[in-house]
Amino acid sequence: MQITMKNGSTVINGTSYRGTNIQITGQRVIVDGIDQNADLGPVIDVQVHGDVESLDLEAGTVKAESVGTIKTVSGDVQCGNVSGPVSTVSGDVEAGAVSGPVSTVSGDVCHR
Repeated sequence: MQITMKNGSTVINGTSYRGTNIQITGQRVIVDGIDQNADLGPVIDVQVHGDVESLDLEAGTVKAESVGTIKTVSGDVQCGNVSGPVSTVSGDVEAGAVSGPVSTVSGDVCHR
C-alpha cells in the first residue's frame, strides 16, 4: 500500500503516523523513507485523516476523506470525493462524487 498525502495523519492498526508518503510493505510501515518498526499482524486497517493525493492499495481496508486517485487490487476503500480516476480489481470502493473514470473487474464502485 502506498499513500501520498497533502496533509493530515494516517492511523494504521491503531497507531498514528504523520508524513507525506506512507508505505506498507509486508509487515513494515515506512513514513517519508523511515522504517517505523511496526508489527502489523495479519489484518491491516488504515484510516486517513486529511487529504490524499493518491491511494494505491493491494489488500486491507482504508477509510479516507477526499482523495485524488484510487487504485486497489483486493482492498476496500471508503472515502469522500475523488478528483481523479478509480480503478479496482476485486476491492470495493465507496465514495462521494467521482470526477474521473471508474473501472472495475469484480469489485463494486458506489458513488453519490
